[in-house]
Amino acid sequence: MLQNHDPIFLGDSMKEYLSVNELKSSIQNTLKLNPQGLEVIDAQELRARLIDELQYNALFNQNKEIVDACRYLIRQAAQSIGIFPSSIQSVYDAMGQDQLKGFTTPAINIRGMTYEMVQTILSAAKTKDAFPVIFEIARSEIGYTFQRPAEYATSVLAGAIKIGYQGPIYIQGDHFQVNAKKYRENPEPELQAIRELTLEALKYGFFNIDIDTSTLVDLSFETLDEQQKENYQRCAELTHFIRENEPQGVTVS
Repeated sequence: MLQNHDPIFLGDSMKEYLSVNELKSSIQNTLKLNPQGLEVIDAQELRARLIDELQYNALFNQNKEIVDACRYLIRQAAQSIGIFPSSIQSVYDAMGQDQLKGFTTPAINIRGMTYEMVQTILSAAKTKDAFPVIFEIARSEIGYTFQRPAEYATSVLAGAIKIGYQGPIYIQGDHFQVNAKKYRENPEPELQAIRELTLEALKYGFFNIDIDTSTLVDLSFETLDEQQKENYQRCAELTHFIRENEPQGVTVS
């Protein structure tokens, strides 16, 4: 059940874990690690206190081991209570077959305060029954907001936990765009950068990816096919790359 409250803003008063043992102590009455995975034993305490601490440390702790552990715990806790990254492909398929109709899907780029914004968006969506919604971030935004896929996905899932959401979460790599200047100088390194970003995004639950090779359209050619050739060929190649690397049982949108 979604909780109706103003988003929690992480601040300097938040507890910073000084060691992995301190992290373990903080979670011991709320989360339980076992060979099968992670179990949430106190969902109310998770939402009331622990998720804020985990998110704060996943963002700001200087100890990489603690950062990675907090991100892992957030992802596993989300899955344990029924929050899971998903592809929206089946929704689009159903809309294309007229099995679903009468709505559109907002896709929202969050460039900062992602944890807080996700809470606000999901709370607003509830009041209007406005699901589904996509949380996305572009290649350029990943660069200048310093939100790599692991951080962005963690923040989205943490916000969903905090607000009491359950169900699919749609995270999208928006405009994984080919830089035309770099491509003209040397195509392969620029395409490899897109591939590497795609693999990184897939690893953390970006099951919706916007391939943007439109920058390669060259209007200096006379025919439409010549103008679009680099665009459609590279787009097809990157689509094939995604299909080869998408997780088993997932059709990336």
